[in-house]
Amino acid sequence: MASARNDAEELAAHLLGVRRGDLVRHDRIDAAGYEALVARRVAREPLQHLTGVAHFRRVSVAVGPGVFVPRPETEVMVGAVVDFLATLPPGARVVDLCTGSGVIALSVVTEVPGTQVHAVEVDPGAYDWATRNLAGTAVTLHLADARTALAELDGTFDVVISNPPYIPMPAWESVTPEVRDHDPAAALWSGEDGLDMMRAVVRRAAELLRPGGLAVVEHAEVQAGSVPALFRGAGCWRAVADHKDLAGRDRFVTAVRV
Repeated sequence: MASARNDAEELAAHLLGVRRGDLVRHDRIDAAGYEALVARRVAREPLQHLTGVAHFRRVSVAVGPGVFVPRPETEVMVGAVVDFLATLPPGARVVDLCTGSGVIALSVVTEVPGTQVHAVEVDPGAYDWATRNLAGTAVTLHLADARTALAELDGTFDVVISNPPYIPMPAWESVTPEVRDHDPAAALWSGEDGLDMMRAVVRRAAELLRPGGLAVVEHAEVQAGSVPALFRGAGCWRAVADHKDLAGRDRFVTAVRV
């Protein structure tokens, strides 16, 4: 396991109730409790499920069974939205489709205060996690289907951002156990080519955005050709571009509404 040392130290810090950097100040730990946590991690239970928290850019969110664990691959995509919002007047309107834990919406409203952020989630279990994570923030959370949500606000958004399900069903065996066995299926799989929800997001983003508004959508590395092609083929987008994540992998598309 490539992250073995990192995970072992994170588990120790969690058990002690301290920051990882403060471990050097401690020379005792509940051995039985620690061994139990390590055994669960060795069995490929996600680290974030064991600690109950996922760190993302400048924020942290509560996670566990029933919600997709946010990952570093998505951080650059959120940065692209933050950069775009910096070019707009205060009070821009953003919608996060398929919000899951709410981490994208939370990051945007944290890094760009005053932004009007809406978040949409259809799965009741994930919605409960998002409710917890977004409580007390300026984000407006909706229990709704991303394919049809917020019709009353069509044409008014400056940004649509989404990390939809996009893994093709035939890729089952290649997906890591932490993801395949623990993240909710609805957040992962999207038809034989992985593009079922993507097609809906491309269409819905065009309806939600004002002219000149920006769509930002995450995809799998192998979809670096197919997802931009969906945008270009829709006939209502310009400046379609693909971008890489922190690991240098093709990860998300940006497109401007005509």
